[in-house]
Parts: sequence; C-alpha cells; structure tokens
Amino acid sequence: MHVPVMLEQAVEVLVHRVDGRYVDCTFGRGGHTAAILDRLSDQGQLMVIDKDPEAIEVARARFGADPRVVIVHGSFGSLSAHLASVAFDRVDGLLLDLGVSSNQIDIAERGFSFGREGPLDMRMDNSQGMTAEDWLLETSEQDIAHVLKAYGEERYARRIARAIVAAREVAPLKTTTDLAQLVTNASPSNDPHKHPATRVFQAIRIAVNQELQDLQACLAATTDALRLGGRLVVISFHSLEDRMTKRFIKQQEKNDPYPAKLPVFDHQIERRVRSLGKWRANQSEVAANPRARSAVMRGMEKIA
Repeated sequence: MHVPVMLEQAVEVLVHRVDGRYVDCTFGRGGHTAAILDRLSDQGQLMVIDKDPEAIEVARARFGADPRVVIVHGSFGSLSAHLASVAFDRVDGLLLDLGVSSNQIDIAERGFSFGREGPLDMRMDNSQGMTAEDWLLETSEQDIAHVLKAYGEERYARRIARAIVAAREVAPLKTTTDLAQLVTNASPSNDPHKHPATRVFQAIRIAVNQELQDLQACLAATTDALRLGGRLVVISFHSLEDRMTKRFIKQQEKNDPYPAKLPVFDHQIERRVRSLGKWRANQSEVAANPRARSAVMRGMEKIA
C-alpha cells in the first residue's frame, strides 16, 4: 500500500482557505487528496490529475461521488489546459508529489522494479506511448549514455550504454531482470548498499515518461494559475526534481527584468512570490517509511 510522504506537513502548508479551489497534480492512490478534502468545506473544490489509468480508476471509485472533486486523466505538464477545461481560472493551491508510487513499483507487470521480473514497460500512462523496451531498442548509444548520466547520475553510463547496444544487436531486452543483469555485469564495482541497476532504472523511467519536461512545463504555469495568496507545494525524491523546483522558486521570487550585474535597489524588484521554506521528513516518519528519507518539500506563495 502506498504511504504518502510528509502528508500532514504538505496539507498544512497547502490548504489555507477551507472554501478554496485546489489541485492535486499527482493523485497516486489518493492519500493527499483525502487529507485535503478533510480540510475543505462543502464550498471547496479539488481537481485531481494523474497519468496512470489505474490511479484514475481509484480516484473515480473513492471520490467520484464527491461533488467537490473533478477528476482528470492526463499529465500535470498540461496544467493550464486542464484548468481551462473546467473553468478553473485561478486556484488557491497546487500540490505535486513527484516520482513513482509504491503501487506502481509493486506490480511486476508495470516494469518499474528491477527486483520483480516483468516486461520492460515503465510507462506511467500504460495506455499509450513508448515503452522502456522500445526506448532501449531505438535510442542511440550516445543518447542512452547521456540519459543515464544526466537523469541517473550513473558513473558507468558509457559502459552500460555500450553493453545495451551490444546486447540488442543479438536480441531485444525484454524483461526487467534482463536489464538488471546486464547492468550488474557491465558495472565494474558495486555499492554494497545499493543495487547496481537502481540509477539506471530511475534514469530510463524519467526519460520514458518525460518527467522533467512535464515538471518544467507545470512549474512554468503555476504562478499565473495561482490566486493572490495561493500556494504551491512540491515534494521531490531526487536531486534533479528538487534542484529544478528550487531554481524556479528563486527565479519567481526575484522576478528580475534587469540585465545581469546592473545595480538595482531592492525596492525596484517587483516580486510575485515568496518562498515558504524547505522541509524534510522527521525521524519518526523515516523510521516508519524509509522512502521518506530522500524526500524534500518546498513551498511558495503568490503575493501582491
């Protein structure tokens, strides 16, 4: 069962108006959605978005009868279009809980886990698009190495990419265990505390689902989507997502139209947002849910 990370902290920061309009951009299995709805009055509204068709089925079963809830199957990268489709012109809060859910990892057929044999799928929306098997078959050695290095920070990226291309010339990689074994064989040294395929699976998943592109598009739409006083909360699980979120909030805080190195008085900068801070899971949560160890939560608020 998927356990939402930093649930209380996220909802506490996010929900500041009980009759407000909110968006859970990553429904997952509905943990954050349920907590948000518990805080909303009958006049409040909540849009929930998810790429995963299975998550949408869960959303309809759990919350489809709640008149406050609007359910959207799609990517949060298309946030502006989703808001426009239901006339949500401005919202009071946006929540992004990034990464892959425990439910997706635990189902072998989804192909997210190197610890369970299944097809090399890795699509969050498994109703469309390129699978990980297709991606590994069609992507050049140079691009595979770049993805493993950039998205997985894999030190043996070139060696592993070379091994993937050599293997596919004999036969396509079909299963998660095929790929995991190839990575293990291609890695000259291994971390005893981490499976050698961990970073590779992360990188390929991010590439297949265009996760960073979707995050960038969503963040770009958030400031205009928020009402004055509206808040954005982002929970990240690896440095790429957190770095992108941190830079976005800093850029929005500065909102500086002036050329670099030009002396400007602080009062001349018209700030649109302010940072609400950075949080990590406390020790008790990490002990109960080890996945929380790598979580970083950031928030921002739109100001006049």
